[in-house]
Amino acid sequence: MTSEQTARAAAKADRRQSLLAAAARLFADRGFTSVRLEDLGAACGVSGPAVYRHFPGKTAVLGELLLQVSQDLLDGAHRVAGSEDGAQAALTALVRFQTDFALSHRDVIAVQGREMRHLEPDVRAEVVRLQRDYIEVWAGQLELLHPDEDHGTAVFRTQAALGLVNSTPHSVRRSPSEQRGRRTLLEGMALSALLAGSEAR
Repeated sequence: MTSEQTARAAAKADRRQSLLAAAARLFADRGFTSVRLEDLGAACGVSGPAVYRHFPGKTAVLGELLLQVSQDLLDGAHRVAGSEDGAQAALTALVRFQTDFALSHRDVIAVQGREMRHLEPDVRAEVVRLQRDYIEVWAGQLELLHPDEDHGTAVFRTQAALGLVNSTPHSVRRSPSEQRGRRTLLEGMALSALLAGSEAR
C-alpha cells in the first residue's frame, strides 16, 4: 500500500469514527427514529448521500456503534481483570473501568438503553452475546469471592452493579471537584454491592 493509499484509508477510518460519534450524540438527544442520514452527515460536515460511502443505512450505523462499544468493553474487561492479582482487586479495577466508561460515554449509555430494538435481529443477537460475555467476566470474579452462591446470583450482582453505574452519568454534571467526589462515591457504592457478604480474598 502506498503512502497515499494509507493516508486515504486513515482518513476514511477517521470519518467513520466521526460519524459514529455524531450518531451517538444525535440518537441520544433526539432518538433513533428522529435522526436522518442528512443529520449525521451535517454533524460531520458531509452530505447525507456521502454517509453511504461508510454505512449502507442508519440502522447499520446504530449496529456498528453498539457492536463496537460492546466489543471494546469486553476486551477492556479481560485486560483489566487479567492485570490484577486477586478477585477483589480485579473487581475494583472493573468497577473503575465501567465508571470511566459510563461517565465519558453518556450518549452511548443512553442509546444502548433505548434503541436496541431498532437493530437488525442478527446484530442485536451479537450485541447481546457480547454484553453477556462482559457480565461473565465480572461474574467469574464474584464466584471466587462468594463461593457459597450460585452462578445466577453472581450474574445478578453484576447486573445490579452495572445498573447502578450506568444509571447515574447524567446526574454527574457539576464542578470538577464535585465530579471527582461523585465518581468516588459511585465506585464505592458499586463495589459495596458486589462485595456485600464476602470476605476480602
